[in-house]
Amino acid sequence: MQSERQPLYVQIQEHFKQLISSGKLADGDRIPSEKELIAKFNVSRITVANALAQLAKDGWIYRIPGRGSFVGSGEGASIGPQAGSVQAGKGAHGAAAGSPIDRPAAGVRRMIGLLIPSMADYFALRLVQGIVNALNDTGYYLATVLTHNSKEREREAIVELTRMGAAGLIIFPVDAETYNEEILALKINKFPFVLIDRYLPGVETNFVCSDSALGAKLAVSHLWELGHRRIAICSDSPLPTVSVDERIAGYMEALKVQGAMIDPSLILTDFRINDVRLDEQHPLYRHLQSQSATAYIALNAKLGIHLAILTRQLGLRVPEDLSILTFDDPSPGLEEPGRYTHVAQSEGEIGSKAAEILIRLLEHPQGKDKDNVQYTKIILRPELVVRGSTGPIRPS
Repeated sequence: MQSERQPLYVQIQEHFKQLISSGKLADGDRIPSEKELIAKFNVSRITVANALAQLAKDGWIYRIPGRGSFVGSGEGASIGPQAGSVQAGKGAHGAAAGSPIDRPAAGVRRMIGLLIPSMADYFALRLVQGIVNALNDTGYYLATVLTHNSKEREREAIVELTRMGAAGLIIFPVDAETYNEEILALKINKFPFVLIDRYLPGVETNFVCSDSALGAKLAVSHLWELGHRRIAICSDSPLPTVSVDERIAGYMEALKVQGAMIDPSLILTDFRINDVRLDEQHPLYRHLQSQSATAYIALNAKLGIHLAILTRQLGLRVPEDLSILTFDDPSPGLEEPGRYTHVAQSEGEIGSKAAEILIRLLEHPQGKDKDNVQYTKIILRPELVVRGSTGPIRPS
């Protein structure tokens, strides 16, 4: 009866632990394939993958991509610097990260997987560069997977990267109404990972992000000082995320501090942009055309550029007719400073600190006692960088 109350993946783990402990399965014996286990236990692929990942992490089995799972610590095979290659060393997952049988052989670098929705802007590029800089001169290298802001692709990427032998993961979660069950499975299985840009409310994890609410407050304060009273805030991600929610909360709190009423019509979130040439029925187009706001806060750099293009298409000037302030710098920031006033979130530092946390988890693993697990939570202070896209309100 007790086993019936256990999660299915735990029942599968206990099944193989008993077989190994009793000697019915010996070192080097092959574990049935995932397909065979799905049929045997009548469970989903995720359940089987979670069970095998935990068995590997605990040192009961080791896994080799393309060959399968085997009993033992895996003294004979390892994932090398190129994903999917096999070299002398350990199993694809090995035992708990950082344990003696899990450390790579001399000269063999281990993979750290990065899951990121896209590489469509300089925010993402600077974030990745921060991670890469932190991994220099370490025993780890970075493998990046684009999830295209798809919860299903994120799930598949987590499963695939762990199967390929990733030592740990850095995850920029996709926009979604519910948490990805694979991220929750990583936590349950104590697989080393760090979230970046956002966290999961109510779920204890390691994470590094910027203070989103403070960023919005800095933006509103700057525009208010310039004389703007009709300040719009907009996001092209209609699905709720903690970062968007916190920025809107910061925006409303900043207006309340100024004694201003909150106008719901100036909070624009129920739209997407696929083309900068929007038709007249698009809510953002109609809002700009009506000139109901004198300033806009864009919650990402790409959206800020869209706003500037649409403003020009409507015959308006930035910042003379309309001020635009973005989260993150849309420019590369190489030689000449960009033209957009923006909230700088130190994305390079977000990336480097996330990599440092993960390396520390791998090199100095915590104990198995879930009550004593310590999570590292870093919230960086954003800064307002004033450039040419914001200016005083034009006298009427």
